[in-house]
Amino acid sequence: MSKKEKIKKDSKKDNSELKWFITVFITTFILSIIFSYISTNAISRLELFPATLILIVTIFVGIIFDIIGVAVTVANEEELHAKASKKIEGAKTSIKLIRNSPKVANICADVIGDICGVLSGSISALVTFKITEKFGLTFDLQFIISAIVASLTVGGKAIGKGIAQRNSTKIVHMVGIVLGKFMLKK
Repeated sequence: MSKKEKIKKDSKKDNSELKWFITVFITTFILSIIFSYISTNAISRLELFPATLILIVTIFVGIIFDIIGVAVTVANEEELHAKASKKIEGAKTSIKLIRNSPKVANICADVIGDICGVLSGSISALVTFKITEKFGLTFDLQFIISAIVASLTVGGKAIGKGIAQRNSTKIVHMVGIVLGKFMLKK
């Protein structure tokens, strides 16, 4: 490869990364606004129990997507090729996920995972307000609730990373099956 070809290839790679950055930036910005607006307005109208339930679901969704993000980076593509040759549902989609693992991991762990983290922080503030209001508490409960939410999120992701590494191919195949059901057949 000549020096000129190498520069052209590197330039193309840089443009691709810049396009990806812009895409992720805009997508994250829009999703954050939408989800923050919806969750803040919806949660403020709910009673304590459903608001707490939504908080727990938000934490759980962040952990699940972090698991998917890790799994796609370490999954065994060869196992899925064997499944694809036997025409097992979801195998081809799973191979595509693995081949695009940096982008898939970025979307799952960073975009969705981080949005869930931000949402769980704002929802926890609303839940804290509801608890304080309902029980007439006079001390600042927000520090405790925030610490619990952070501990559940970080602890859940820590456990999830081990699960993702041990079961990566199975997890990616399950995601491939689910995505395959939603994708248009060609």
